[in-house]
Amino acid sequence: MTATPVTATPRILDRFEEISAGYDVLLCDLWGCYHNGVEPYPAAVAALQAFRRQGGAVVLLTNAPRPSGAVKLHLDAMGAPEDSYDAIVSSGDATRAELAAGRFGRRIHIVGADRDRPVWEGLDLAHAPLEEAESILCAGLRDDSVETPADYADLVAGGVARDLPFACANPDIVVDRAEARLWCAGAIARDYAAAGGRVFYFGKPHAPIYHLVLSKAETLRP
Repeated sequence: MTATPVTATPRILDRFEEISAGYDVLLCDLWGCYHNGVEPYPAAVAALQAFRRQGGAVVLLTNAPRPSGAVKLHLDAMGAPEDSYDAIVSSGDATRAELAAGRFGRRIHIVGADRDRPVWEGLDLAHAPLEEAESILCAGLRDDSVETPADYADLVAGGVARDLPFACANPDIVVDRAEARLWCAGAIARDYAAAGGRVFYFGKPHAPIYHLVLSKAETLRP
């Protein structure tokens, strides 16, 4: 069989409204698409509001390592209009579901900032030292304003030596918050995998978050 060469030039869109009539549901990434970490992009908000006015549903999708309720509080604080979306699905939602199901045990070594606590709080988990843990949960760096992945070299070495599964609540390597570029949990997960460790991801572009978001989309447009 001879493959047919693809010769068509991809269509470059200036505005989503050029194709929006052909869709019922729009999945919109948050960071870098909807907002810059500090404030929403006016053009993005306007496009989503217009799509909803014509009958479409919008699900905001994010690698934030916190449940969607905490993400909404962040959106509210930056003045994101509620009429620009119907639902939010986060990597934190997918991570919390796996933790609640007990797939990483009960004694977990947790790495993350105070703002990440909603992903594990309220679950039947014990925050264990590395040498006693059944697994590692990484929601992010403890202080991303000053730390780098190199600060977690001992964690990586210790976890790999004990063959602990590593649950990564945010696969992103870096994120831009306004003009600042900050390290994310994905950078530590990358080093853990490179050292031979077992890493499990729950956010984009991995399957767990898409299972959740498609399930949510079906409830909005059955």
